Amino acid sequence: MTERVVVGGALCRDGRLLAARRSAPPELAGRWELPGGKAEPGESVPEALVRELREELGVETEALERIPGEWPLKPGLVLHVWTARLVSGEPAPLEDHDELRWLEPAELDSVDWLDQDRPAVAEAGRRLRAAALPEPHDGAHRGA
Repeated sequence: MTERVVVGGALCRDGRLLAARRSAPPELAGRWELPGGKAEPGESVPEALVRELREELGVETEALERIPGEWPLKPGLVLHVWTARLVSGEPAPLEDHDELRWLEPAELDSVDWLDQDRPAVAEAGRRLRAAALPEPHDGAHRGA
């Protein structure tokens, strides 16, 4: 049996990562995840991410890069996570979520993430911290 991909979006803006709190199903309600959903047959994973974020959050996004790794969700379903950039709109919890939070890298542990999202959230946090570091200088020195 081929595994169906569920894509999660590590949506980043201004050095922060978007976290979405599940409102359904009951066993996941109250826990936090990277928003996203199942890829449809014939749909690429980046296309699925853009569609799912439009449906769940009401925003237009661009899928950027896959975070290495995949995480089993249940038999037949595997999670892939992609970084994404907000193109237009302001995220709102439209479907399956009741709250959204933009978290700084230091705040990522402040919410109860779904277990399968934790490795990708940690990697997204590392990337955000790295992006926040000042650019190294080219080493040129004046004088001498």
